[in-house]
Amino acid sequence: MIRAVQVIVFFLAVAIWQISEMNIAEGKAAKPTWSQWRGPSRDGKVAGVPWPERLSANSLRQIWKTPLTPSYSGPIVSEDAVFVTETKDKATEIVRALNRQTGKELWKAEWAGAISVPFFAKANGDWIRATPAYDGKSLFVAGMRDVLVSLNAKTGKEQWRVDFVQEFKTNAPEFGLVCSPLIDGEAIYVQAANSLVKLNKATGKVIWRTMESGSNIMESGAFSSPVLAEVAGQRQLIVQTREKLAGVDPISGAVLWSQTVPSFRGMNILTPVVVGDAIFTSSYQNKSWLYQISKSESFKVAEAWNNNAQGYMSTPVVINGYAYLHLGNQRFTCINLKTGERTWTSSKPFGKYASLVAQGDRILALDERGILLLIKANPKEFELLDERTISEDETWAHVAVCGEEIFIRELNAMTAYRWQSPNTDGKGK
Repeated sequence: MIRAVQVIVFFLAVAIWQISEMNIAEGKAAKPTWSQWRGPSRDGKVAGVPWPERLSANSLRQIWKTPLTPSYSGPIVSEDAVFVTETKDKATEIVRALNRQTGKELWKAEWAGAISVPFFAKANGDWIRATPAYDGKSLFVAGMRDVLVSLNAKTGKEQWRVDFVQEFKTNAPEFGLVCSPLIDGEAIYVQAANSLVKLNKATGKVIWRTMESGSNIMESGAFSSPVLAEVAGQRQLIVQTREKLAGVDPISGAVLWSQTVPSFRGMNILTPVVVGDAIFTSSYQNKSWLYQISKSESFKVAEAWNNNAQGYMSTPVVINGYAYLHLGNQRFTCINLKTGERTWTSSKPFGKYASLVAQGDRILALDERGILLLIKANPKEFELLDERTISEDETWAHVAVCGEEIFIRELNAMTAYRWQSPNTDGKGK
């Protein structure tokens, strides 16, 4: 009898332990993070509890603020840390890990590196621009002088570094390395050395280099960042250089198709957006286009439509077949991706730039003036739910949204906010 009771107690203890472990694992998995440019799925969309309809101080509360030197890189958020970059005294690039709950520094890494951008871009500063990428163990940081550095995310210790100027005997890009790296399995991709490069993420060894462009100021140093998607039945990298849009085989580096995208001074900046077997893009002082990709014996590109919506630096979010885009004239517009028609354009101008994150039918837009906008994704009319000035500094870096936490990289600080989801009154607590 005693033996039987002991066996029952043992198995009950094991069951309780297993349930506990499952709950812990589920809790860890459920904690939202922001691992790369434009978020977990690289499309500016997040899941989670519904956002409130207001951005008031009661709904959206500052949790901590940490002073920093300037940067335009978006923050990366792990379960425990917020990773940020800086440029100090126009001479040194810095990476810091901050405690996600308190903003206190966990570690710091730095190296000599900076670039003085051309005079006509000086208004936007000389500091680091690319958003790092994080795979759960390592942080991959692109420095302005065409370098890619791998850091241990727990300690900040440098694991490897690739200097593309030395590796390929190219010039440092006039505007710096702007592309945000893309991780896929054991590989990492970055538009550097006036090309697209694939590296082994564990060692930094170059696997292939493709799509080499000219070294003049109108062609060198891509402004865009690649994405991975299945298009026309094949998984491929969608890449935008300063002149072209292309699909690239991630295994071999072969260019599957390409399409010239007209631009002013090579200012193809936004990240191309995949819509089924089509690609949306828009360039400064030109137009917006949807290119249809098909394949029979080989890939073909056909222009599905174009319209006169002139994008600039902001990548749109796509919701239910409509692209919500911030324009070069500082207004927002909504484009029906099936027909190419604009359904509305806001009458009011906002900032010069806005980073967009969407959840359901709501869009958070952080413009460079330090103003956070909450917009309803309504294809019939521009519907601004609320707006709030949250920084006296410029806020060019991409906003990061992790559940009820919002991380904003001001020009000279990193700030964390938390909002309460609506329970009954729809206005938060």
